[in-house]
Amino acid sequence: MGIIIHGGNARSASMRAMASAKKAEFDEAEKFIEETNEELNKAHRIQTDLIQAESRGDKTEISLLMVHAQDHLMNAMTVRDLALEIIDLNKKITQLSGGN
Repeated sequence: MGIIIHGGNARSASMRAMASAKKAEFDEAEKFIEETNEELNKAHRIQTDLIQAESRGDKTEISLLMVHAQDHLMNAMTVRDLALEIIDLNKKITQLSGGN
């Protein structure tokens, strides 16, 4: 469940970062990206613990919940990558239009 929770939190923070960038609130957008990265790190730690346990011989059941968790995490990572691009593009647009 931790992967799902932290993945969802990361995705939400990335979405807020993009919304902030659309309003040229780039400091706020960067704070949301920091939050995204912290949440992704938490999810990755849980994932790494599961992988290490499996490598020691502790089998993890491949359930629908586990598949959903992995899907959630990968989706959050993709949204973060897109958010970084959107923020960068909005910064360039703002600069070209004579904004901040």
